[in-house]
Amino acid sequence: MARTTRKNHHEGKEKTVKNIEEMLPHVQIPKESTQPVRDKVTTITVTPKMTNDEIKAREGTYFTDKDIKIYDEDVDIYSEEDGKKRLLAKFRKNVIPKPLLELGWEAFYKTSAPSRNRGAAAGPIDTKSEYWKKRKPTEITKWSARYMQNGKKSLMRVNNNVFSSVLGYFEQTPFMGLPCRLTSYTQKYFSQFRQGIPFLEEIDKCFKKLVPENHKLQYDQAKKQPNFQIADTAFSSITLNRNFRTALHKDAGDFKDGFGNLTVLEYGQYSGGCTMFPRFQVGFNVRTGDFLAMDVHEWHCNTELEETSQQKEINKKIPKLFSNDVTTGTMGQDRPFTRISFVCYLREKMVDCKYAPTKEYYKRIHFHPTKGFAHTRKKDKQNKQNKQKEEKEEKEQEE
Repeated sequence: MARTTRKNHHEGKEKTVKNIEEMLPHVQIPKESTQPVRDKVTTITVTPKMTNDEIKAREGTYFTDKDIKIYDEDVDIYSEEDGKKRLLAKFRKNVIPKPLLELGWEAFYKTSAPSRNRGAAAGPIDTKSEYWKKRKPTEITKWSARYMQNGKKSLMRVNNNVFSSVLGYFEQTPFMGLPCRLTSYTQKYFSQFRQGIPFLEEIDKCFKKLVPENHKLQYDQAKKQPNFQIADTAFSSITLNRNFRTALHKDAGDFKDGFGNLTVLEYGQYSGGCTMFPRFQVGFNVRTGDFLAMDVHEWHCNTELEETSQQKEINKKIPKLFSNDVTTGTMGQDRPFTRISFVCYLREKMVDCKYAPTKEYYKRIHFHPTKGFAHTRKKDKQNKQNKQKEEKEEKEQEE
């Protein structure tokens, strides 16, 4: 990837994109040897410390790690409630091979775009942020609001603007006139998406090794629609978050008999960002190379991303990846470091997809599902206009 200077697609600013050799020394790849995914580790059983009503009342708010046991070692966590025991999470440190971490970074480091439709996960409306100062929010309800636009109230309720994109496949969205398809952002970064598939396959291997029963259920469901399956994995989709501290939420739209699969890639240094289940007072310090299988249908969130004084000094010296134009007001934009989290899953509604409308849609936009776009000057201009429109609409639709 040669050094180039190009316009930032999201902020309209000029930025320098460094070559991968300059980036890699600052990607936080573990120095220790990659570890095998172990079957037998410490097993912990936890009980709820909050009732369902108490935790529900905190939806869309932030939690700190006060009174939370944060694990930074291999562990299996089971919850016990009403006489029933179920798997909450399995955590393994440093299990993804270094070459695949490098590949994943090169393929995905720039593929997370601003979204204002992440619901409760985006946290309470921050009226003091640059984003909302420009929009004069009205009808604020916890994590959503309308805003004034050209003297009129917006039709849609939106959330805080955060870096979060869905790569892979998305189900039919009739109001947009779109069939099941690769998301517009995947189409835009299609070559990078294809390049990064071995990294995603490794995440799937960890899933299969640690939670084989749920993996089989999810894989069998994905296999029913191979045209909407990422390679030969149990996944249809990946949510990529950049510098996004999620507030308390449950995931929606994914296969209910499956399991969530989380890993991260990091550039520069920071503290925090731990994934927590506050109702059970447990959390996990997920860092580059780690894997967390987690019940995403249980309430979860992240701790704040912070820099120590020493980390700030280190981060001042690393090559800049993004323009970090704080006037956009996108949360996490002002951070010199980069934390990208990958949540890999199967969307519940993909099983109902029909491929004939998808083929027609791909033909209409001159896109091939294994080769990408067919390029001509006229087609490129048309595709760019179509993709900008669809990308904007999909951001409003994404879970």
